Amino acid sequence: MKKPDARKIKEFQKKIFDHYKKEGRHDLPWRKTKDPYKVLVSEVMLQQTQVDRVVPKYREFLKAFPNMVSLSDAANAEVLRLWSGLGYNRRALYLKRAAEAVASSFGGKFPADPDVLETLPGVGPYTARAVATFSRGGSYIFIETNIRRVFIHAFFSRSAAVPDKDIIPLIRQTLPKASRTREWYWALMDYGSSLKKMTANPNRRSAHYAKQSAFKGSLRELRGKILRQCMTARLTERAIIAGYGPKDRVRAKKALESLVRDGFLVIGPGGYVKIS
Repeated sequence: MKKPDARKIKEFQKKIFDHYKKEGRHDLPWRKTKDPYKVLVSEVMLQQTQVDRVVPKYREFLKAFPNMVSLSDAANAEVLRLWSGLGYNRRALYLKRAAEAVASSFGGKFPADPDVLETLPGVGPYTARAVATFSRGGSYIFIETNIRRVFIHAFFSRSAAVPDKDIIPLIRQTLPKASRTREWYWALMDYGSSLKKMTANPNRRSAHYAKQSAFKGSLRELRGKILRQCMTARLTERAIIAGYGPKDRVRAKKALESLVRDGFLVIGPGGYVKIS
C-alpha cells in the first residue's frame, strides 16, 4: 500500500473528528474520568462485551469498589456477584488480582508506564496502552477491533488478510498531537462502531479475524451455570454433575475442573466445592 501523504492524512483526521463531533458517544461514564483505576475497570469490562451492557455494570461495580484498595480487599464471591451478567468471569478475578498487585507491589499507586502496566494480571499490550492514554495522555500506539475496522476500511479497501503490522504504522502516522490523543482514539472507536452498521464488516479482511463462537451450548455457558450453582451453597462434585444428562456430564466435569483451575472455585473438606 502506498504511504498516505500529508493531505490524505489531514482529510482522514477531519472525517473521523467530524463524525465524533456529531455522532460520538460523549456521555460514556469512563470518558469523564482520568482515574487509571476507573479506566482499567472500563477497559476490562469492554473486552468482548457490548457497550450498552457495560454502562450499568460499570456504575454498579464502581459504587461497590470505588478505588483500587476497596477492590483488592473485596471477597472473590462479592466481585463475581457484581460481575454476573457480563460474561467471561475470569476477567473479574484478573481485575481483582491487578488491584492486589498495585496495592502490594506499587504501594497503591497506579504505574504510569504501559510496559509496567502490562505486568499486571490480565493486562495485555492494548489494555496497558489504552489505560495510559486515557488516564494520562501521551502518544501511545494501540489497536483494537473498532480501530482496526476503520483503518482497513480507509486504507485497505482492495486488500485481504491485512495484518496488524501493516496497520500500526498508519496509526502512528495519523496520530494527532498528544493533547488530542484521548479524543482521537475515542473518535476512531466510535467511527469503527458505526461502520459495522453501514457496510460489510471490514474486519473480515483482517489477517486476525475470527468469528466468535456461539455462547448457547458452549463450555462458557456451562461454566457460568455451575458457578451460579456454587455461589449460594457448597456442593459436591457428584451433586453438580447429577444435574446434567449423560451426554453433558463429561462436559460438566470438564467445566468444573476448569473453574477450579482458574481460581473461581476451590475444593473444601469432604469434597465440597465452594467459592474462594
